[in-house]
Amino acid sequence: MIAGVVVRRLRPIRDERGELCELMRSDDPLFRAFGQLYYTTARPGVVKAWHRHARQTDHLMAVGPPVRIAMVDGREASPTFGEAQDLVAGRDEPTLVQIPPGVWHGFTPAGDEDALVLNLPTELYDYDDPDEIRLDPFDNDLAYDWRAHGAVTGG
Repeated sequence: MIAGVVVRRLRPIRDERGELCELMRSDDPLFRAFGQLYYTTARPGVVKAWHRHARQTDHLMAVGPPVRIAMVDGREASPTFGEAQDLVAGRDEPTLVQIPPGVWHGFTPAGDEDALVLNLPTELYDYDDPDEIRLDPFDNDLAYDWRAHGAVTGG
């Protein structure tokens, strides 16, 4: 497991009306700050990767069909520098993933349906000076191969 990454399986409350699942609360030990809340999607075969942040912590949750979330530790001072970690999450495996600054990350559908991922980052997106460093999903030196998981194109 990558140092500083937190993977928390969530427990939806289900009844005859449907379900409710808390992602995070302001009194949660994982809570750092509220920047914004957004969702992003990817079509089957598309990978949205790689990127990392210098300041921002991301909190990802797949809310529909299964999604493969992958991370590689890009922090040279980290005890897990260069290590890769992935997991599959979605409605059937509700999971919150906290990704600290410096960890490369991305996602791809883990099936044949569009992926839907919520992100609750700690920072506002700065359109003039984004806190984002990107790498090509396939042409890089990271220890992770998206093609092994069905991804054929980047996004």
